[in-house]
Amino acid sequence: MTTAPTSTAPTPSGPAPTPGSTPPPVRSGRRGVGAPLPLRAAAFLVALVCALPLVVVALKAFEAGAGDAFALVWRPRVGELLGNTVSLVVLTCVISTVLGVGAAWLVERTSLPGASFWRIALVAPLAVPAFVNSFAWSALVPGLEGLAGAVIVTSLSYFPFVFLPVAALLRSLDQGLEDAARALGLGPWRTFARVGLAQVRPALLGGVLLVALHLLAEYGALEMLRFPTFTTAILDQFEVAFDSRSGSVLAVVLMGIAVTVLTLELLARGRARHARVGSGTVRRATRTRLGRATSLALLGLTTLTALAIGVPAWSIGKWLSRADQAMEPANLGPTLWSTLALGLVAAVVTTVATFPAAWLIARSRSWFAVAVERVTYLAASLPGVVVALALITLTIGLVRPLYQTATVLVVAYVILFIPRAMVATRAAIAAVPPELGDAARTLGDRPVRAFLRVQLPLMLRGTMAGFALVFIAVTTELTATLLLAPTGTQTLATAFWDASASLDYAAAAPYAAALVVLSAPLTYLLLHGKNEEPLT
Repeated sequence: MTTAPTSTAPTPSGPAPTPGSTPPPVRSGRRGVGAPLPLRAAAFLVALVCALPLVVVALKAFEAGAGDAFALVWRPRVGELLGNTVSLVVLTCVISTVLGVGAAWLVERTSLPGASFWRIALVAPLAVPAFVNSFAWSALVPGLEGLAGAVIVTSLSYFPFVFLPVAALLRSLDQGLEDAARALGLGPWRTFARVGLAQVRPALLGGVLLVALHLLAEYGALEMLRFPTFTTAILDQFEVAFDSRSGSVLAVVLMGIAVTVLTLELLARGRARHARVGSGTVRRATRTRLGRATSLALLGLTTLTALAIGVPAWSIGKWLSRADQAMEPANLGPTLWSTLALGLVAAVVTTVATFPAAWLIARSRSWFAVAVERVTYLAASLPGVVVALALITLTIGLVRPLYQTATVLVVAYVILFIPRAMVATRAAIAAVPPELGDAARTLGDRPVRAFLRVQLPLMLRGTMAGFALVFIAVTTELTATLLLAPTGTQTLATAFWDASASLDYAAAAPYAAALVVLSAPLTYLLLHGKNEEPLT
């Protein structure tokens, strides 16, 4: 029996090994391997910036002592706010999951006609801000308010966060696993429930997490629908009662809810790997024939689209028809430009800032990586007004020249919307096998060059989806922009809010229409910014 000769070719990590020795391993980003120090330092810096509002809020809440803080918490009003907030999050997340997963399955896994059209139609609601949607529904149904109104509006506004990632994965999952389940006797419905849903679990959980975090920080839509939550109560304490301490105490309770949500998502996600090397024998999934149920499925998706898009389109159209003399067109130009500039800058900065933490959580999954990710998510659960006031406190006390500058506003956007980029970027990184980087480094590339040449191009399309999500969020952000925008700077969202707050819907209509038109093209990135073949 002969022994294969040992290769003596030099490796990029050192001189040629001696015969019979084991070549030195190439360090990679696989789980269990330590991440480079610069990457960890960058992730720590991002987490530190995101943690600043959390620290300021906690210090402000307990500045009069823990006893007074707990006394403020143990009040009937706080119990009512807690019940409202939890009810809204639970109901909206459940409805968004049903709508998002059901619509994704119909579009990607059945014989439903017009799949390309439905992909666009079911993502389009993201172009309509929730507070614009609430105005539209209030005009259509004047008595719509409270929990029922809030659940309807937020579900129709946020279900695309679930539909988008689930549809992307269902479009290219390996049919082999489902074939095996069918061969074992499972029918199409049980196969999807037991195999398909298990494969899309990471995407589903990421979408539901985004929905929950948005609900915890939502203000405009809930204020219009007269449904009090912790976020609306916090703003009331700051603006009406001028009581920053009580508002900070409420914010700490809100942070506790966010910690619970983040912990549940982390436990449900598990530690399974979601990448493989090569495409193997992946085959396009066989579509389930709907037969007589086709008409019912088309009716359901048509109704959902009409409620999510048709109602706000009708309302904005009605306002525009009365807006001929409500405002001069010149007022719209500077507002549109400032919105576009802030959106682009904030989206680029947020996407870049997301990479270190997303890389760590997708590759190493160490306690450090998890802590960094959780801190960014926790900070994003704070209402915009709380983040804005914390940054005002810090800039006035420490770096006064930055007070009321665009730099501070962009930092606020990064803190508030980094989870949007994190979910997309983390999924894009996880879908690229780390062995590709190993191979590039074995062939002589240094780590940075290997990343730029081999891995980044494969991640770029998924990352652009996160960019689009952040851009849409920035253009529609309200409370932080009202407080932090430099003097004379106005965005489409704040201009719409100012006009609608005085019940001048005709003057608000052009701004609402501009918000939709500006956000609509970004749905292309959301639809085509995913990897064509997510690896599971």
